[in-house]
Amino acid sequence: MKLLHVIPSLAKVKGGPTQILLEIVRALRDKGCDTEIVTTNDNGSEVLDVPLYQRVQYEHVPVWFLPRTFLPMKEFIFSTALTSWLGEHLKEYDLVHTHYLFSYAPTCAAALARFHKIPYIATPYGMLTPWALNHKRLKKQVYSPIERHNLNQAVAIHCATPEESRDVRNFGIQAPTFVVPYGVNLPTYQFQSKQSIRERYNIKPGTPIVLFLSRLHPKKRPDLLLQALSKLTSLNYDFHLILAGSGESDYLAYLTHLVSSLGLARRTTIPGFVMGADKDLLLQGSDIFVLPSFSENFGIAVAEAMAAGVPVIVTPDVQIAPDIAAANAGLVVEGELDALVRAIQELLISPNRRIELGENGKRLVSRRYSWSAIAVNLTSVYEAIGQGKRFPVAR
Repeated sequence: MKLLHVIPSLAKVKGGPTQILLEIVRALRDKGCDTEIVTTNDNGSEVLDVPLYQRVQYEHVPVWFLPRTFLPMKEFIFSTALTSWLGEHLKEYDLVHTHYLFSYAPTCAAALARFHKIPYIATPYGMLTPWALNHKRLKKQVYSPIERHNLNQAVAIHCATPEESRDVRNFGIQAPTFVVPYGVNLPTYQFQSKQSIRERYNIKPGTPIVLFLSRLHPKKRPDLLLQALSKLTSLNYDFHLILAGSGESDYLAYLTHLVSSLGLARRTTIPGFVMGADKDLLLQGSDIFVLPSFSENFGIAVAEAMAAGVPVIVTPDVQIAPDIAAANAGLVVEGELDALVRAIQELLISPNRRIELGENGKRLVSRRYSWSAIAVNLTSVYEAIGQGKRFPVAR
């Protein structure tokens, strides 16, 4: 079976879906699955410096990059070149797997797959949660009938959690859904990370480090975290916040102003987007990870923090929250100021509690979020579809 994955962009600034897809394809190929990616050269406000119109190795994965077409609707990531490529090459594949919603590439791929009578799977990446559908609501209302048609014609919908499967149903989708979680790589060990991170960011030895590592976006609610830490400052708690990630310039300016107005400037570091060894250092050197998101269908950064042994604090809207609670790997609290203050306070005053939760998190990741196991599960679904057999369907 030859399999094609279609995604609008592989830009790292796009966050989780890019990282997840690259890891999925790497793991699938390790299992002998003949699979590759087609996408655009989109890189947010810029374009990726990659060869176009040819199959290249990108992040150790075979990828076809086509130029995006510049239009006012930047988030749609339109590409006439991608349309032509799919029209010419899609019939060479036995199965198509689209990634993302409300964007041109997966919409075009789904339409052409139907035309060529090629089965396709869709992964929505949490874009059907109530919060996500209400964000930029008018555009999504206009596009929703097209998306419903695309999803209802899919042979299956890949969901990361049972909660996401329910979101798919609530959107009016009757196509079968199956649940396979995303995975996470174990971080590369960083020698003396606790000491190194404090030296790098000029943080006093012994000061607990609170880490926010995600896209800086209103959905992720870094502003709520800042407000909670401001309250803890007034109660004389010792901590240092590292607010890591990229985002729109206007929102970054707002967060920077909020840090200053709340009196957190001397207790906060904003290093921007981090990756590789710098990211591993942040994860291994920090003491508490916080993501008080409005909506998160998985939360890859949360799983990465647990893999590094960092206790996590999340809201119930992070859809792996039930796993975290069941494994006693972190604290799940309502996305309200006082609840978040109490949770951070609890972990700041108890190093032993932090160690307990962190160790439980490592065990949870190794047991449930292994890329190798996820590739096996996905391959079994692909093969069942190719052979016309039944596969486990989410209820």
